[in-house]
Amino acid sequence: MALETARLEQTSTELLQQLIRFNTVNPPGDEAVAQAFIQGLLEENGFKVEILSRDPKRPNLIATLEAPNKQDGPTLALLTHIDTVLANPDEWQVDPWSGEIRDGCIWGRGAQDMKGQAAAELAAATELVKAGWRPESGALKIIVTSDEEAGGGYGARWLCEQHPEAVRCDYALNEGGGNQFVYNGRRYFRVGCAEKGPCRFTVTTHGAAGHASMPRLGENALLKLAPLIEKLAGKQPRYDLTAEPRAILTALVGTDPGDNPTQEELEEMLSEVRAVDERLFALLEPTMGVSMSPTIVEASQKINVIPDRASVRVDCRVPPGHGAELAEQRAREMLGDGDYEINFAEAAIGNGSPHDTKLMDLIRDWVGKVDPDAVALPSVLPGFTDSRWFREAFPDVIAYGFFPQIEMEMYDSDPLMHAADERIPVQDLTLATEFFAEVVPALLG
Repeated sequence: MALETARLEQTSTELLQQLIRFNTVNPPGDEAVAQAFIQGLLEENGFKVEILSRDPKRPNLIATLEAPNKQDGPTLALLTHIDTVLANPDEWQVDPWSGEIRDGCIWGRGAQDMKGQAAAELAAATELVKAGWRPESGALKIIVTSDEEAGGGYGARWLCEQHPEAVRCDYALNEGGGNQFVYNGRRYFRVGCAEKGPCRFTVTTHGAAGHASMPRLGENALLKLAPLIEKLAGKQPRYDLTAEPRAILTALVGTDPGDNPTQEELEEMLSEVRAVDERLFALLEPTMGVSMSPTIVEASQKINVIPDRASVRVDCRVPPGHGAELAEQRAREMLGDGDYEINFAEAAIGNGSPHDTKLMDLIRDWVGKVDPDAVALPSVLPGFTDSRWFREAFPDVIAYGFFPQIEMEMYDSDPLMHAADERIPVQDLTLATEFFAEVVPALLG
């Protein structure tokens, strides 16, 4: 069903401006007013809306539009979150909650992450309904969560754990992909098929306390820790190649590294990418295996006391299908033998969805219409989104991140997330709205 581009542009732009004007900075979130607005919009267009809340100030919205016989087809969820991170108005050129249009862009906190996608999904769904569309099979769900920016304890995680039947779906379109880059003259769209798992740990050394005025009478645990931090600051762990970076390397270099490539072969392929585009290399390398970033050091609480204990916290992420076992193995390879402890504060397994699906075919078909020479590639997100909770709750769900943009390459759009002067080109918002307006009826009839 073809909808007028001008109409989609107007609807999505106005919706995004309105959503930005709801201050949903998390914490505290306070998503209730924004959710009430979305509820009214969807109920006006025939959706059945359910509100589920762990905290009344932090509601989650599930809107459903079913086919006459829902059992005949799949359920597609358009998944989005309505909370944002903080914005400091002193650092912005515009009011972060204005939704101002300037230089062809809509400015405001959440324009990229992820009220822009919320607006595109809502605009596509409501304009389809206004044009007379209804699912011929299955059902369309629009799921708007709270608390994604703080881990989903009041949002997607809570929903999937406490109300799984309300959000159960066969397909989900979420954030985490769609931004694109050009390499050797060809455009590549990333489809977020997987996410790394956070396996954060602490490395601890021990010594003997003493008065800081007599350094040799104590055993300084911090000095034992310093060489370990230096080792973590060096080269990243050896690569553990999974399906998504393998697909990207194959497309960029023109050679499939195979099932069991050597470290030298992978380093050579990455070096070839690096020689062409340093920025792409910096984004691709963390997806190749376990990544580790030391972030917090703790030792003595008093300036005049030699610490008997020192620790460094490490933000570690593991590839899809792996968990703390691989993280610890790679950490000990990095640190070597020594008198230290490793303790995990968080150990999530990296997650992902299959690539060979009808939804992926529809994305590739759409990309081919937008740019006949472009390629849609499965990618792994170094961080994580609400898709993590859906894949954990529903092992068979096909969850992809895809919010396409062309005016902005990923080198321009990615740095705007959580940053000052966050904005999205009106043309890109319209493009994404057109994508959702096409893929929904293509999947559901």
